Order: sequence, then structure tokens, then C-alpha cells
Amino acid sequence: MLKSAREADWEALIDLQSSYLAQVETLRHFDDEPMLLGQEADGRKAELLKQLLESDQEIRQRLMDRRHELTQMISGSRQQLALSRTYSFYQETSEVIEAAQRFKST
Repeated sequence: MLKSAREADWEALIDLQSSYLAQVETLRHFDDEPMLLGQEADGRKAELLKQLLESDQEIRQRLMDRRHELTQMISGSRQQLALSRTYSFYQETSEVIEAAQRFKST
């Protein structure tokens, strides 16, 4: 998921997220059962959880940055649409007068 976020491959990230959530749910059931892990296994588990949390934090930050980018794009599009509507209204209602006709001596 982190690789997809770093590459801005948002579709792949979404596809991976559902699988990730299912795997997290499976792992959660293991925590319900008391397991006696050795000190080395406990340390490894803690390190993996730390890596997961760091990756999750980076993914969230990249998603927030993307959301901000999309918000700016939408805002720009709305402004362009408003300007386009305004100018198209004036183009349709105004008459273009040829200078030669206007200043033609009679």
C-alpha cells in the first residue's frame, strides 16, 4: 500500500486496502487468544507493529495531500466554469460592430 501511495497509484491503493483490512481483522483474532511468545518474537512483533504504524501515517499524509490537490483542482474548475459562463453570456448578448461601418462617412 505504501508503494502505491508513493507512486500515486490511487486505484491500486484502494484495491489493496480491502485486502489489508481483512488481514488486520484476521490478526485481531489472534490477540484475543493469549499466546506465549518468546522475548525475541515479542520484540519482532513490536517492531512490525511500529513499521505498520509508520507506513500507515505516511499513507494517510499522502492521501491528505492528494485530497488537498483535488480540492484545489475542483476549486479551479469551478472558477473556470463561472468565468466561462459569464463570458459566454456577454458574447451571446453583445453585438460586434465593425469599425469600418461605424465610422463610415455618409
